Amino acid sequence: MTEINFRNAQFLISAPSLRECPAEEGAEVAFAGRSNAGKSSAINCLTNNGKLARTSKTPGRTQLINFFSLGQGAQQRLVDLPGYGYAKVPLATKREWQAHLSEYLYKRKCLRGLVLLMDIRHPMQEFDTMMLNWAVDANMPVHLLLTKSDKLKRGAANNTLLQVNRSLKESGVQDLVSAQIFSSLKNVGVQQLEQVITGWLNPPAGEDEASVKN
Repeated sequence: MTEINFRNAQFLISAPSLRECPAEEGAEVAFAGRSNAGKSSAINCLTNNGKLARTSKTPGRTQLINFFSLGQGAQQRLVDLPGYGYAKVPLATKREWQAHLSEYLYKRKCLRGLVLLMDIRHPMQEFDTMMLNWAVDANMPVHLLLTKSDKLKRGAANNTLLQVNRSLKESGVQDLVSAQIFSSLKNVGVQQLEQVITGWLNPPAGEDEASVKN
């Protein structure tokens, strides 16, 4: 498996819709989550670049599909998707963002996996479950990132992880969906996240794009 230096990540392009996305070449992993789940902070922590993905105290500032290259040729990419559950935006704007998000998730063939971020204090909210169900139906690998674990004591954080894993097992999706504790503030779980994404971007030899995603 080829190692990936996430510290080499560079901004590539912002796309308002699927038509403006980079060409369907190589492989990419997308980050999705509620507007206050710490999505941009997680990307910045992973890449050790506090200015790579735009962060804001105002949830919902990420309105475009933002692509980051992980090396020369942009054949491996991270994708910062618009947050869902936006606050203080017009309904028409919210619907437009959600339409672009849905189009990307359903039609982007080079998408290898989805990192779904949830605040560890409030996991598996309604829209989180909807996103997870969509991914499972599409046979898309998902890694649940239980963010802001520094807000809880270690025991409470581990108990939440156990509950989430138990729920995944009861739903019969544990082979497709994994979960971990994460804190961008304390750099907790970064290495585990790197391993998951590296595995997705470097599929086993002999597997083509269709077999990886489908």
